[in-house]
Amino acid sequence: MPRLSATPLSAALWAAAGLALVVAARVFAYDDFDLEFPPLHATWDPTFGAQAVPAIAIGLLLWLILPRIAERASWRTVLLTAYAATWLWIMSLAMTVGKEGLASVFERRQEYLYDAQHVTSISTMMHTFVERIPFDAPDNWYVHVAGHPPGALLYFVGLDRLGVQDPFWIGVVCVTIASTAIVAVLVTLRTLGSIDLARSAMPWIVLAPSAVWMGVNGDAVFTAVSAWGLALLAIAAVHRRFVPAIGAGLVLGLCVYLSYGLVILGILAVAVLLIARTWRPLPWALGGSAVIVAIFTAAGFSWWKAYPVLRERYYDGIASERHYSYWVWGDVAAWTFTVGLVVWAAFPYAAKAFRERNVLAQLAAAAVLTILVASLSGMSKAETERIFLPFTIWVVALPALLPSRWHRPLLLSQVVLGLGAELLLLTRW
Repeated sequence: MPRLSATPLSAALWAAAGLALVVAARVFAYDDFDLEFPPLHATWDPTFGAQAVPAIAIGLLLWLILPRIAERASWRTVLLTAYAATWLWIMSLAMTVGKEGLASVFERRQEYLYDAQHVTSISTMMHTFVERIPFDAPDNWYVHVAGHPPGALLYFVGLDRLGVQDPFWIGVVCVTIASTAIVAVLVTLRTLGSIDLARSAMPWIVLAPSAVWMGVNGDAVFTAVSAWGLALLAIAAVHRRFVPAIGAGLVLGLCVYLSYGLVILGILAVAVLLIARTWRPLPWALGGSAVIVAIFTAAGFSWWKAYPVLRERYYDGIASERHYSYWVWGDVAAWTFTVGLVVWAAFPYAAKAFRERNVLAQLAAAAVLTILVASLSGMSKAETERIFLPFTIWVVALPALLPSRWHRPLLLSQVVLGLGAELLLLTRW
């Protein structure tokens, strides 16, 4: 990271820079965008009813108790609390508009659920997957299925086969899985750093504004899967064990078949190995990933054949209406809503901590680099409030590096931002 001075003034200036970026994204948005509240895929729709009261109460309660639990409770209690609090906070935010807060996303035809419920043969689906991606293909896939490898569709097909077919309960399952991501991140921070570092990060991850988008889309599930893959890699690297290394390869290999964009998780994976100062898990992890590639290829789907076809569909569709010159930085503006300006304020302190080999700062730097690569690629134009979730979760705890006397008010600002986004905007994810 660049040599930034860690002072209150530098923190304020970086927060101001983040705010300026968001304002610019609002002011300079093109008129032909399909978005009503750029840079977010959302609509300005202030709503405040009785169902908002529990979310406000839960947010304030968690703000009060989480720092104390993180500091004083046993490690097992910290992990259990982190998971339960994350689940409760995500659910309470989603339920401010009732069950529709979870169900509405999955009710849309362009989402995974519609196509998943029309898959009669998994074998046929896998063998014909690529040919159904193009717009002009007969019976082509809808937007989200076409835009992802079949692993994402298989997840929803699996839920359908298990009898979880109601959009609300599908949302509950997604929240339940997505909420495990925080446990994986905390385990990684403890494994590579220290238990104190993991404890300090816990409240910031739970109460990050990204909770508004967690659990109500497939990317939230991808966040949990990728976080566990990196956690296993960290365990393998530190404890010199080949079993978790193979597990890491299997899980991270699966990520590539959940979303094409998760290929750049390799940046975070390399960061984990650099922090642990070992490459020993790499052959085992690559072997695990090769198993996943072999399974999907044998089943009829070739990733390397599908991706070029997806690019053609992407640029035949909505990408042609979204200008690269705007979204190459507008993506970061949209992402700012999920992390808050407090993360921008923490950047100079993170730079200092990075030079001191602080694990939280190192992982966050790798995640930020991943986000920049995704934006520069041109394959992420808008909707990054959800697309970047697998990388965002490694950045949201950076405010823990700020002076401790700032923590209480700044943590409260994260709660307020999350509530504000939920109550003032109709988010599409």
